[in-house]
Amino acid sequence: MKIFPAIDIKDKKCVRLVKGDFDNKTEYTMSPVEQAGKYKDHGFKNLHIVDLDGALSGKIVNLDIIKDIVSKFDLKVEIGGGIRNFESIKKYNDVGVDKVILGSAAIKDKNFLKEACKKFPNKIALGLDAKDGFLSVSGWKENSNELTLDYLKEVNDYGVSRLIYTDINRDGMKQSPNFEETLKVAEKSNCPVVISGGVSSIDDIKKAKNLKNIEGIIVGKAIYDGDIQLEELVKEDA
Repeated sequence: MKIFPAIDIKDKKCVRLVKGDFDNKTEYTMSPVEQAGKYKDHGFKNLHIVDLDGALSGKIVNLDIIKDIVSKFDLKVEIGGGIRNFESIKKYNDVGVDKVILGSAAIKDKNFLKEACKKFPNKIALGLDAKDGFLSVSGWKENSNELTLDYLKEVNDYGVSRLIYTDINRDGMKQSPNFEETLKVAEKSNCPVVISGGVSSIDDIKKAKNLKNIEGIIVGKAIYDGDIQLEELVKEDA
């Protein structure tokens, strides 16, 4: 199972939010590039990055930082946050990211997702962020009134290469991921699923390893707060 240590970028800094709330954030002293280097030094192979400035503005903001990380370290980077058109996907693709995560734009416009999967085969990951079973969009500020599983049923054959499922109620809370809901999504999904939101301990990682159609798990706040040691975490990375 792949471990995706997380970097959330806001104002050129590494931050973590609680339940996606921009007013409830912690800033960390290490720069995103330094943090990526630290993950690389520990032996991680994958990296999950969210451009929170992009998520708020709806356009690419931190391309220079992403380019720097991709060129310096041999890491498979998945990037999300404010990617709303083909031009943005192409920019990230051109700097060498492994997967581009589409969220709000794909939920609001299914055809955009479909065309993106055709234009950029094996490059598109779908980010589904849910609260109480309903999808949220626009940096989690809007509920879409669409059930996650209903939406998934409609787009399941589009050719998405990875699905990242986040339970917003758990994100940044370190209360363990919502395995029950994630499993429902994984059972329906035609592509492998990455678990996101709420990882609190190595036990969560071990539990995820035994689940079907789960490709990996994203770990953020638990790393920054020292609840999970990188030396311990990298042992679970396969």
